Amino acid sequence: MLTLEQDVIQVWAARLDCSDEVLAELQDVLSPDERNRAEKFVFARDRRKYIAARGTLRNILAEYTKVAPESLIFEYNCEGKPSLSADCGGDWLGFNVAHSGSLALYGLRLEGEVGVDIEQVRPLEDLWAIAASTFSAAENIDLQSLLPHQYQEAFFKCWTRKEAFIKAVGTGLSYPLKEVDVTLRPGEPARFLRIEGGDPGKWSLIDLHLAAGYAAAVAAPASDVRVKWSWWAYANLMVSKQP
Repeated sequence: MLTLEQDVIQVWAARLDCSDEVLAELQDVLSPDERNRAEKFVFARDRRKYIAARGTLRNILAEYTKVAPESLIFEYNCEGKPSLSADCGGDWLGFNVAHSGSLALYGLRLEGEVGVDIEQVRPLEDLWAIAASTFSAAENIDLQSLLPHQYQEAFFKCWTRKEAFIKAVGTGLSYPLKEVDVTLRPGEPARFLRIEGGDPGKWSLIDLHLAAGYAAAVAAPASDVRVKWSWWAYANLMVSKQP
Protein backbone atom coordinates (compact mmCIF):
# COMPACT_ATOMS: atom_id res chain seq x y z
CA MET A 1 0.00 0.00 0.00
CA LEU A 2 1.16 3.53 -0.77
CA THR A 3 0.67 6.53 1.54
CA LEU A 4 0.57 10.28 1.05
CA GLU A 5 2.48 12.85 3.08
CA GLN A 6 0.97 16.03 4.46
CA ASP A 7 1.78 19.05 2.28
CA VAL A 8 3.26 16.85 -0.44
CA ILE A 9 1.71 16.32 -3.86
CA GLN A 10 2.59 12.93 -5.28
CA VAL A 11 2.67 12.84 -9.06
CA TRP A 12 2.85 9.67 -11.11
CA ALA A 13 3.76 9.75 -14.79
CA ALA A 14 2.81 6.77 -16.95
CA ARG A 15 3.50 5.73 -20.52
CA LEU A 16 0.32 4.87 -22.42
CA ASP A 17 1.94 2.86 -25.20
CA CYS A 18 1.81 -0.38 -23.23
CA SER A 19 1.81 -3.95 -24.51
CA ASP A 20 -1.33 -5.87 -25.48
CA GLU A 21 -0.94 -8.03 -22.37
CA VAL A 22 -0.79 -5.05 -20.03
CA LEU A 23 -3.65 -3.34 -21.86
CA ALA A 24 -5.86 -6.40 -21.36
CA GLU A 25 -5.13 -6.33 -17.62
CA LEU A 26 -5.98 -2.63 -17.43
CA GLN A 27 -9.21 -3.13 -19.36
CA ASP A 28 -10.28 -5.81 -16.88
CA VAL A 29 -10.55 -3.25 -14.04
CA LEU A 30 -12.70 -0.76 -15.98
CA SER A 31 -16.34 -0.22 -15.11
CA PRO A 32 -19.05 -1.08 -17.67
CA ASP A 33 -19.55 2.58 -18.58
CA GLU A 34 -15.80 3.05 -19.08
CA ARG A 35 -15.69 0.02 -21.37
CA ASN A 36 -18.63 1.40 -23.34
CA ARG A 37 -16.86 4.71 -23.73
CA ALA A 38 -13.71 2.94 -24.90
CA GLU A 39 -15.68 1.16 -27.62
CA LYS A 40 -16.91 4.47 -29.00
CA PHE A 41 -13.46 5.63 -30.07
CA VAL A 42 -13.12 5.45 -33.83
CA PHE A 43 -9.36 4.93 -33.89
CA ALA A 44 -7.68 2.02 -32.13
CA ARG A 45 -4.82 4.22 -30.89
CA ASP A 46 -7.25 6.51 -29.07
CA ARG A 47 -9.10 3.53 -27.60
CA ARG A 48 -5.84 2.03 -26.32
CA LYS A 49 -4.74 5.30 -24.74
CA TYR A 50 -8.09 5.74 -22.99
CA ILE A 51 -8.02 2.21 -21.59
CA ALA A 52 -4.40 2.60 -20.47
CA ALA A 53 -5.01 6.00 -18.84
CA ARG A 54 -8.21 4.98 -17.06
CA GLY A 55 -6.98 1.56 -15.99
CA THR A 56 -3.78 3.06 -14.63
CA LEU A 57 -5.77 5.64 -12.66
CA ARG A 58 -7.76 2.87 -11.02
CA ASN A 59 -4.62 0.92 -10.16
CA ILE A 60 -2.88 3.94 -8.69
CA LEU A 61 -5.86 4.94 -6.55
CA ALA A 62 -6.26 1.34 -5.38
CA GLU A 63 -2.74 1.44 -3.95
CA TYR A 64 -3.71 4.36 -1.70
CA THR A 65 -7.27 3.42 -0.73
CA LYS A 66 -6.91 -0.36 -0.28
CA VAL A 67 -10.00 -0.72 -2.47
CA ALA A 68 -9.82 -3.07 -5.46
CA PRO A 69 -9.34 -1.03 -8.65
CA GLU A 70 -12.48 -2.44 -10.28
CA SER A 71 -14.52 -1.51 -7.16
CA LEU A 72 -13.64 2.19 -7.09
CA ILE A 73 -16.60 4.51 -7.63
CA PHE A 74 -16.14 7.93 -9.22
CA GLU A 75 -18.31 11.00 -8.79
CA TYR A 76 -18.23 14.09 -11.00
CA ASN A 77 -18.94 17.76 -10.41
CA CYS A 78 -20.97 19.84 -12.85
CA GLU A 79 -17.83 20.53 -14.91
CA GLY A 80 -16.91 16.85 -15.12
CA LYS A 81 -14.04 16.85 -12.60
CA PRO A 82 -13.82 13.37 -11.03
CA SER A 83 -13.47 12.50 -7.37
CA LEU A 84 -13.81 9.30 -5.38
CA SER A 85 -17.02 8.53 -3.54
CA ALA A 86 -16.89 8.86 0.25
CA ASP A 87 -16.94 5.08 0.57
CA CYS A 88 -13.53 4.74 -1.09
CA GLY A 89 -11.45 7.79 -0.24
CA GLY A 90 -13.48 10.73 -1.50
CA ASP A 91 -13.26 12.52 1.84
CA TRP A 92 -9.48 12.50 2.17
CA LEU A 93 -7.82 11.96 -1.20
CA GLY A 94 -7.70 14.62 -3.89
CA PHE A 95 -6.54 13.69 -7.36
CA ASN A 96 -6.37 14.94 -10.92
CA VAL A 97 -5.49 13.42 -14.29
CA ALA A 98 -4.13 14.66 -17.60
CA HIS A 99 -2.72 13.01 -20.70
CA SER A 100 -1.24 14.02 -24.02
CA GLY A 101 0.64 12.14 -26.68
CA SER A 102 1.91 8.91 -25.16
CA LEU A 103 2.12 10.13 -21.55
CA ALA A 104 -0.36 10.47 -18.69
CA LEU A 105 -0.03 12.42 -15.46
CA TYR A 106 -1.71 11.68 -12.11
CA GLY A 107 -1.54 14.10 -9.18
CA LEU A 108 -2.61 13.03 -5.67
CA ARG A 109 -2.89 15.08 -2.50
CA LEU A 110 -3.92 14.40 1.06
CA GLU A 111 -7.08 16.37 1.95
CA GLY A 112 -6.72 19.07 -0.67
CA GLU A 113 -7.33 20.04 -4.27
CA VAL A 114 -4.73 19.57 -6.97
CA GLY A 115 -4.60 20.20 -10.70
CA VAL A 116 -2.19 18.75 -13.25
CA ASP A 117 -1.75 19.23 -16.96
CA ILE A 118 0.56 17.88 -19.63
CA GLU A 119 0.87 18.74 -23.30
CA GLN A 120 3.03 17.37 -26.06
CA VAL A 121 4.89 20.36 -27.50
CA ARG A 122 4.01 20.50 -31.18
CA PRO A 123 3.52 23.03 -33.99
CA LEU A 124 0.19 24.84 -33.92
CA GLU A 125 -1.02 26.75 -36.95
CA ASP A 126 -3.42 28.74 -34.77
CA LEU A 127 -1.00 29.38 -31.89
CA TRP A 128 -1.46 33.13 -31.98
CA ALA A 129 -5.24 32.91 -32.27
CA ILE A 130 -5.40 30.61 -29.23
CA ALA A 131 -3.08 32.90 -27.28
CA ALA A 132 -5.18 35.93 -28.16
CA SER A 133 -8.39 34.27 -26.97
CA THR A 134 -7.13 32.54 -23.80
CA PHE A 135 -3.98 34.30 -22.55
CA SER A 136 -4.14 37.57 -20.65
CA ALA A 137 -2.90 40.84 -22.14
CA ALA A 138 0.28 40.65 -20.05
CA GLU A 139 0.93 37.06 -21.13
CA ASN A 140 0.46 37.93 -24.79
CA ILE A 141 2.92 40.82 -24.46
CA ASP A 142 5.47 38.48 -22.86
CA LEU A 143 4.95 35.83 -25.54
CA GLN A 144 5.27 38.30 -28.40
CA SER A 145 8.48 39.71 -26.93
CA LEU A 146 10.30 36.38 -27.32
CA LEU A 147 12.40 35.17 -30.21
CA PRO A 148 10.52 33.12 -32.85
CA HIS A 149 12.21 29.85 -31.87
CA GLN A 150 10.94 30.35 -28.29
CA TYR A 151 7.26 30.85 -29.11
CA GLN A 152 6.19 27.21 -29.15
CA GLU A 153 7.74 26.10 -25.86
CA ALA A 154 6.63 29.28 -24.05
CA PHE A 155 3.08 28.85 -25.34
CA PHE A 156 2.76 25.32 -23.96
CA LYS A 157 4.36 26.27 -20.65
CA CYS A 158 1.80 29.02 -20.25
CA TRP A 159 -1.05 26.76 -21.34
CA THR A 160 -0.23 23.89 -18.97
CA ARG A 161 0.27 26.24 -16.03
CA LYS A 162 -3.10 27.90 -16.56
CA GLU A 163 -4.83 24.58 -17.27
CA ALA A 164 -3.42 23.05 -14.06
CA PHE A 165 -4.86 26.02 -12.17
CA ILE A 166 -8.40 25.75 -13.52
CA LYS A 167 -8.35 21.99 -12.95
CA ALA A 168 -7.42 22.59 -9.31
CA VAL A 169 -10.25 25.12 -9.04
CA GLY A 170 -12.54 22.50 -10.58
CA THR A 171 -14.33 24.72 -13.07
CA GLY A 172 -12.69 23.55 -16.27
CA LEU A 173 -12.53 25.83 -19.31
CA SER A 174 -15.56 27.78 -18.10
CA TYR A 175 -13.10 29.72 -15.93
CA PRO A 176 -12.09 33.04 -17.56
CA LEU A 177 -8.46 32.22 -18.34
CA LYS A 178 -7.58 35.86 -19.00
CA GLU A 179 -8.12 36.60 -15.31
CA VAL A 180 -4.97 34.66 -14.40
CA ASP A 181 -1.38 35.68 -15.22
CA VAL A 182 1.45 33.15 -15.08
CA THR A 183 5.12 33.35 -15.98
CA LEU A 184 6.14 31.97 -19.37
CA ARG A 185 9.57 33.36 -20.27
CA PRO A 186 12.38 30.83 -20.80
CA GLY A 187 14.29 30.18 -17.59
CA GLU A 188 11.70 31.98 -15.43
CA PRO A 189 10.37 29.81 -12.56
CA ALA A 190 6.70 28.86 -12.75
CA ARG A 191 4.53 31.09 -10.57
CA PHE A 192 1.27 32.98 -10.50
CA LEU A 193 1.57 36.73 -11.07
CA ARG A 194 -2.13 37.57 -10.79
CA ILE A 195 -5.34 35.78 -9.90
CA GLU A 196 -8.33 38.08 -10.31
CA GLY A 197 -10.20 38.17 -6.99
CA GLY A 198 -7.62 35.93 -5.32
CA ASP A 199 -4.15 35.95 -3.78
CA PRO A 200 -1.48 34.35 -5.99
CA GLY A 201 0.72 34.02 -2.91
CA LYS A 202 -1.68 31.41 -1.55
CA TRP A 203 -1.09 29.13 -4.55
CA SER A 204 1.73 26.84 -5.62
CA LEU A 205 2.69 26.34 -9.27
CA ILE A 206 5.37 23.82 -10.21
CA ASP A 207 6.76 22.76 -13.57
CA LEU A 208 7.53 19.09 -14.21
CA HIS A 209 10.26 18.04 -16.62
CA LEU A 210 9.12 14.53 -17.52
CA ALA A 211 10.42 13.92 -21.02
CA ALA A 212 11.74 15.79 -24.01
CA GLY A 213 9.00 17.36 -26.06
CA TYR A 214 6.48 17.72 -23.22
CA ALA A 215 5.38 20.56 -20.96
CA ALA A 216 3.71 19.75 -17.64
CA ALA A 217 2.61 21.63 -14.54
CA VAL A 218 1.05 21.12 -11.10
CA ALA A 219 -1.08 23.68 -9.26
CA ALA A 220 -2.57 23.65 -5.76
CA PRO A 221 -4.31 26.19 -3.50
CA ALA A 222 -1.53 26.13 -0.90
CA SER A 223 1.67 28.11 -0.58
CA ASP A 224 3.84 25.48 1.10
CA VAL A 225 3.37 22.21 -0.79
CA ARG A 226 6.15 20.16 -2.33
CA VAL A 227 5.94 17.88 -5.35
CA LYS A 228 7.42 14.42 -5.63
CA TRP A 229 7.13 12.56 -8.90
CA SER A 230 7.96 9.10 -10.18
CA TRP A 231 7.30 6.92 -13.18
CA TRP A 232 4.52 4.41 -12.67
CA ALA A 233 5.70 1.03 -13.89
CA TYR A 234 3.27 -1.70 -14.82
CA ALA A 235 3.51 -5.12 -13.15
CA ASN A 236 3.23 -3.34 -9.77
CA LEU A 237 6.68 -1.80 -9.97
CA MET A 238 7.46 1.83 -9.20
CA VAL A 239 10.56 3.26 -10.84
CA SER A 240 11.53 6.39 -8.97
CA LYS A 241 13.03 9.40 -10.68
CA GLN A 242 16.63 9.97 -9.73
CA PRO A 243 17.35 13.34 -8.15
